Parts: sequence; C-alpha cells; structure tokens
Amino acid sequence: MTGRTVVGPTAGGGLDASPSIRVVVADDQELVRGGFAMILDAQPDIDVVAEAADGVQAIAAVREHEADVLLLDIRMPRMDGIEAAKIVCAETGCRVLMLTTFDHDDYIYDALRAGASGFLLKDVRRDDLVNAVRVVAEGESLLAPTVTRRLISEFTSRPTARPTGALDVLTARERETLQLIARGLSNAEIAQAMVVSEHTVKTHVSNLLAKLGLRDRVQAVITAYESGLTVPGA
Repeated sequence: MTGRTVVGPTAGGGLDASPSIRVVVADDQELVRGGFAMILDAQPDIDVVAEAADGVQAIAAVREHEADVLLLDIRMPRMDGIEAAKIVCAETGCRVLMLTTFDHDDYIYDALRAGASGFLLKDVRRDDLVNAVRVVAEGESLLAPTVTRRLISEFTSRPTARPTGALDVLTARERETLQLIARGLSNAEIAQAMVVSEHTVKTHVSNLLAKLGLRDRVQAVITAYESGLTVPGA
C-alpha cells in the first residue's frame, strides 16, 4: 500500500459464478484503508477493485472500474468525501457509503444531501461493515441510529419548510407512503399502517422514487422534510 490508488483488480478479483460487488475503498489513512479493504475482499461476493487516498482518486477509480459501492471517508485531502460523493452520485450509478470517526460529525446532513446511501462510524464491527456494503449494493439505504437522530435534529433546527408543488406528481397513496417513510417506518410497518400488502408498499416506494428522481429512502426522507410534507416532531 502506497497511499496511491491501486489500479487494477486486487487478488480477490477472480471470476465467480455470480457477479461480485465491486468496491472502491477511499481513506487517506493507509492502515485504515487497507484494513477495510482486507475485510471486504475476504468475502466471496465482494471484490475490492481499487483503493484511493483522496476524493480525486476515488472518483477516478469508480469510473475506471465501474464500481458498485464506494466506501468513502468524509474527511480527506485535496477533495473531501462530500464533494466526491456529489460527483459520484450525479455522474455514475455507484452507491456511496460514508465513513466518519465521530457520530456527531457536522457534515452528516451534507453527505446525505450529496447522495450518500449510508453512513457508518469507523469503529464499525467487521460483520456490520460487510452487511452495510451488501445492503447499499442492493439499492437500500443504511443509517446508524445515532446518525438518524442527528439528521432529524438537523431538520428540527431549521425553519419549518413551506409546502411546495414538488410532490404534485404523486398519488394520494404515494404521498402517504412518503410520509410514513419519513417517520422511519419499514415496508412491513407501512403495510400495516396503510392496510395493504407489503408488495403494494414496495410498488408505491418504487413509483415515488422514480417520479421524484430520488436514489433511495434517505433521499426520500430529506425530500419529505424539505418539501414541507413532513414536519419535525409531528
């Protein structure tokens, strides 16, 4: 490990019966970066295709290797994780999983607003790290409870948003689904609240994300608050 992007597949990148999850690990601390890469690359369904020491290298690696998931440190030299996440989320189909040392990081909201699909602390357990990469790769979002509380706190501290017409494209049931997502309910809980099947809820979620041009449930929560559909504390 040299602190430079590792170009080309790593030793774990052999052919497999099913496609592996292609991961880029970006952190300016070589030991941290190497540790995460080693843990992930040891999994049969995960292939760490590159490492990066800053945001510029991370973006280049994602593009070159067509990565599925970018494990991205929020604080790095030359270009930090926030700016890198904005570019990766806007220009590629790669999912971004942010890393930070502190659960009170002031940049949590900005990272999620940039398009990140998940947020983990650097002291995350081995199994939780692996699970997080798999969850995010499947198109789901993942937030630690402490991060969720801080996100809601961020909205609570802001002036109440005025309702806009941004959600007019949604049906009544889709709007209701969005409100329940913003309250933190799972698909099963939403199905129970709306007295419909879980399959119907999944359809509503898929439709509202597509209509609003959102990547995942994290972005849906942010949109619900920013549009005034959901009020903090309600």
